Amino acid sequence: MGQMKYILSVFLGAASYGILSTIVVLAYGNGYELGEVVGSQLLTGFILAWALAWFMNWRKKRSTGANNGVGANRVKTMSELTWKQRLILMAAGMPTAITGLLYYQSLRYIPASLAIILLFQFTWIGVLIQAVGQRKRPNGIMFFTIAILFGGTMLAAGIIEQGTGKFNVMGVILGLLSAVSYSLFILFSGKAVPAVHPVYRSAWMITGGMVLVFILFPPTFLFNGLIMGDLMLYGFLLGMFGAFIPPVLFAVGVPHIGEGMAGILGASELPVAVLLSSFVLNEHVSALQWIGVIVVLIGIALPELLKRRRRLSLQ
Repeated sequence: MGQMKYILSVFLGAASYGILSTIVVLAYGNGYELGEVVGSQLLTGFILAWALAWFMNWRKKRSTGANNGVGANRVKTMSELTWKQRLILMAAGMPTAITGLLYYQSLRYIPASLAIILLFQFTWIGVLIQAVGQRKRPNGIMFFTIAILFGGTMLAAGIIEQGTGKFNVMGVILGLLSAVSYSLFILFSGKAVPAVHPVYRSAWMITGGMVLVFILFPPTFLFNGLIMGDLMLYGFLLGMFGAFIPPVLFAVGVPHIGEGMAGILGASELPVAVLLSSFVLNEHVSALQWIGVIVVLIGIALPELLKRRRRLSLQ
């Protein structure tokens, strides 16, 4: 039962990401621009993440004081981070802001159900980046997995049914670039100051992402009255489901279930996004496209399932 709690935590964290594309399309429908949408999301995430970080810091200091310094060397409070560590974490958080900008911009050109499928190409793009970086050829299982993912994507995107003529090229390019950016985020975020508590890491990474977005898109919405309208609601929802809830739930669950299992559960984002785009945005998703979504999910789960099976057979 204890393990189930952590599995559910990671599942819900990933599912939260699946809600984002629907909220963004609704925000666009109300006339808001890319910079306003991403800026308000990261500002909300920034406030929530730092509120949690300060609370954690206060609680740790209290418990350290109560123990009269016993175990103080094990507890790294927020103020003990060096500026070099803070800057590394801020830099590691920037690719996630770039992913958001590319992904949300793609939603202007292509349906949300297609945009999420393109974003999910990060599963094999990440493997490719690592293979090139390490000069190591992926094994047979990985090639087989990539083939399944590619076939599932063709079905899920509706390419087999409709061909490629219906798709906006700019939207597809932006969607694929968001997948590349997300792959880089996963690669860098895992290596950036891993000894630091996930809550502090998350707060500094969101800060880095927000600074980058505010440089690219100055936050005029803070001064022109827009933030007092519906933008505040969209920003709050995007900040909660995109920048705050997932990192917290992942920080709770991932250490207990392992990264492999977390990768499988992380795929829950895909069906949630496609479901919401179908029911809330009234996008047409055919039975064949749903089969494609299931094939993609199988492709994501396959390496970990084979690994676990091999482990069991060796015992």
